[in-house]
Amino acid sequence: MTTLVTTADAGHVRTITLNRADKKNALNLELAWGVIAAVEAAAEDDNVWVVALTGSGDSFCAGLDLGGSEPYSPYSPQTAMLDDIGWVGQFLLTLRKRCDKPVVGGINGVAVGAGLGLAMACDVRLISASARLMAGYTRIGGSPDAGLTVTLPQVMGYERAIRFMMENRTLTGAEAVDWGMAGEAVDDAAFGARLAAYCQQLCEWSPITLRLLKRGIARSYETTDLESQLRYEVSNIRKAFGSEDGQEARRAFLEKRKPVFQGR
Repeated sequence: MTTLVTTADAGHVRTITLNRADKKNALNLELAWGVIAAVEAAAEDDNVWVVALTGSGDSFCAGLDLGGSEPYSPYSPQTAMLDDIGWVGQFLLTLRKRCDKPVVGGINGVAVGAGLGLAMACDVRLISASARLMAGYTRIGGSPDAGLTVTLPQVMGYERAIRFMMENRTLTGAEAVDWGMAGEAVDDAAFGARLAAYCQQLCEWSPITLRLLKRGIARSYETTDLESQLRYEVSNIRKAFGSEDGQEARRAFLEKRKPVFQGR
């Protein structure tokens, strides 16, 4: 497994940590696929009853590494066996469908873009008081992916979800709880201990009960074809990133200036 993802077991809890703190856990292909592999491994391990997912340093996940050398498109040769959904769609499919154990998101810092998608793919979330949640797609000329067109309306409703993304809002700990994006805000100093305690608390229940509970609730939300929705997301973000406005948005983002859009 990649060193960009670490795992640690405590009783029946496996904690998976994004380990790229120097880049605020921004996603490159190695980190993204490493997270997926770690969750799949936890799903297959009978000794693991609850999975915790968090970030190293002061961030959960700053989204796609726009400053790296890899292409912006979610598509890569590594996804050939997984068709056109790519790793951004695999986050939601893996955490919700392929792992029937509760996944607790420990949102210890910033979660943006695909990083927010990863956070929202978790079943429940604890968030640190200073953490910041932002979609960020309008800022870089993209459209939502990583399952956010599914998960955000689920937790906050249609209008709040579209306003949150369209207005490029940023929500901090307690605000995120108010908007339905997390179940509990925790003081930064106590965050690690509270995340561990909460996961251990869940282990007081039968793992069979927890798995069946998750299966039932996850299935109830699949009123539309999930994979079709994820392909639609990826198709949209490819179009957005491929446009002149999308390229200008990313240049302006890296150059720290206001973009000039032409509508093409």
